[in-house]
Amino acid sequence: MTENLEPMPEDWENALILAAHPDDVEFGSAGAVAVWTRKGHDVSYLLATRGEAGIADLTPDRAAEVRTAEQRAAAERVGVTDVTFLDHPDGSVRANDRLRSDLVAAIRRRRPQLVVVFNHHQRTGTGRWNAPDHREFGQCALDAVADAGNRWILPDAGEPWAVRYIAVANSPQPTHAVDVSSGLDAAISSLQAHATYLKSLGYPPEAAGPAVTGQAQGVGARFGGVPAVGFELIPC
Repeated sequence: MTENLEPMPEDWENALILAAHPDDVEFGSAGAVAVWTRKGHDVSYLLATRGEAGIADLTPDRAAEVRTAEQRAAAERVGVTDVTFLDHPDGSVRANDRLRSDLVAAIRRRRPQLVVVFNHHQRTGTGRWNAPDHREFGQCALDAVADAGNRWILPDAGEPWAVRYIAVANSPQPTHAVDVSSGLDAAISSLQAHATYLKSLGYPPEAAGPAVTGQAQGVGARFGGVPAVGFELIPC
């Protein structure tokens, strides 16, 4: 795809970022979050798992502790202090009734105008096959946004709420973007907060800078040449 990306809308006050694991936000959209919070938008994170199956040389219980702490630190570096974990099983996330109900309740409770969902497509932006947790969680999250506005669906999950915008982060088919020139340093620092996890993947801390910058430059080539984070905006 070579067409230019449109600017993301900014006529919203608060956003809810939905992701399957710790680090999902940092590997894609943390720069946009940093820009948004600096402009006064209220942003919160909701994660399906604690990433307990993500570090081979740590037990799941210990990995959950480490990755929870690293995610909270990563969020703080881009201005987010509200981070919630649903404690669904890492590696076995399913788009089932429990997850759907949890997400509908969270949306109705926080009442965001913007919901950001991690890539639910079969492939990532690099063309690789997307992880099952991402596909299952993302699809369920999109369904939950629609369900949250219908008072007759899951009526015990709170008063209905209609989301204004849905944006898919790390989508292979972005339509919009955010200029993250002022948020790159925070985004790099946010990814570096996942030090234990990155080490388990074989990435030294200094690798975060080129990774975040390179991705932003790639998106920016379709957004006026400025570093940018791309999103697929879905009409509500």
